[in-house]
Amino acid sequence: MFEKIVNGINGIVWSPALVVLLVGAGIYFTVRTRFVQLRRIGLMARLLFRKRDKNAEKKGVSSFEAFCIALSGRVGTGNIVGVATAIAIGGPGAVFWMWITSFFGASTAFVESTMAQLFKFSHSSGFRGGPACYIEKGLHSRPLAILYAAFTIIGCGLMLPTVQANGMSTAALNSFGINPLISGIFLAFLMGLVIIGGINRIAKAASYITPLMAVIYVIISLVILAMNWRAIPGLLKMIVDNAFGVNPLCGGILGTTIMMGVKRGLFSNEAGQGTGAIPSASADVRHPAEQGLVQAFSVYVDTLLVCTATALMILSAGTFNILDAKTGEMLVANAPELGANYVGYTQAAVDSVIGGFGSAFVSIALAFFVFTTVMAYYFYSESSVMYLCELGGKGSSKLEKILIRILQAALLAAVLFGAVKEANLVWTLGDIGIGIMAWVNVIAIIILAPKAIAALRDYETKESSQDGNR
Repeated sequence: MFEKIVNGINGIVWSPALVVLLVGAGIYFTVRTRFVQLRRIGLMARLLFRKRDKNAEKKGVSSFEAFCIALSGRVGTGNIVGVATAIAIGGPGAVFWMWITSFFGASTAFVESTMAQLFKFSHSSGFRGGPACYIEKGLHSRPLAILYAAFTIIGCGLMLPTVQANGMSTAALNSFGINPLISGIFLAFLMGLVIIGGINRIAKAASYITPLMAVIYVIISLVILAMNWRAIPGLLKMIVDNAFGVNPLCGGILGTTIMMGVKRGLFSNEAGQGTGAIPSASADVRHPAEQGLVQAFSVYVDTLLVCTATALMILSAGTFNILDAKTGEMLVANAPELGANYVGYTQAAVDSVIGGFGSAFVSIALAFFVFTTVMAYYFYSESSVMYLCELGGKGSSKLEKILIRILQAALLAAVLFGAVKEANLVWTLGDIGIGIMAWVNVIAIIILAPKAIAALRDYETKESSQDGNR
């Protein structure tokens, strides 16, 4: 009964209209910003490591730390298990639609993160903000802002952590035979130690763990692809052919292919969901557009780099099945022994080249990714609680502390729940969590886009003026 209700809600939230809205918004922002995600890709990378002014008010985290918090939320189960589910349900062509979502999503990430800088507020813990703030102050709609904040608390505090915990516990069970409940308790314990320390501890942990694990994961992926280099051109052709239904089988599931590509692309890179804008508001930068550019770059790192590495590993090894989205029937059985064990697709791919290493490596990488991603989810939820309490004025500080403790307990409980539940159920819950945030946020940033575009023009004008004076 519960699963039927969850599936019914998911069908409503993730109607084709949301897919059209997300992709359409990305195309609109790309045109309005004159392809900022291509024009400014070099500057995006340079801004990551720009130091703050020594005399600036250091109330927020650095641009790099904000980038790492957002990247922590992006690089997680979606990059390893999410890619596998996209291939399993949508076929290899789903990877192409993940790329499309990433390219246009980079412009969406620019707009929402720039908006977050324009409308952030000062809190005792530093700068805070995100979609709730620009919806309230930009659209002048407090009820819609409160709704988004509530959706963020529900989605990031309760629903999405279940997905991350499930991916980690399944991988640990596959590799080491660890009881999922034990994995869940271990993750919850570590999470409790970090989230009680607040934003600075989260930022520091993310700035060390996330880049390191992403680099190691990509290096291992490149080693595996180098050993299968002859197959890469054929794999790319297979992805494109299947994306447009050239393959007769995938032509029959073309709608599912596109839907899964967009869903898993958004789950992975979060562009349009609005959560990447929350740490962006906490950054202490010289100009709002700078953080927008940095966050646009993080979408590329997440999807075009890490997700593509996973997809090519799985496809080159052939360790995947294609399943009917409704019945679960196996339409293509390349690895029938794996069934719908999605994380097993990636583990088997690594094992096929480096025997006895794949399962353990993927489990360890996933554990680190999950840990930092749930940290980011907590930060998003905590910021939303702070926003709601900010509306109550100065007298709400005690209430804020109580609500944050409740949030911490609820998130840790969600981790335990996800660790022991069936994978399809928690992925559906995760999809709902993303979808309800995306509906509100995308509509808001389409309306508010002129403000972000004006900020970009102002930044580029000032940058040109500085270059001319040198």
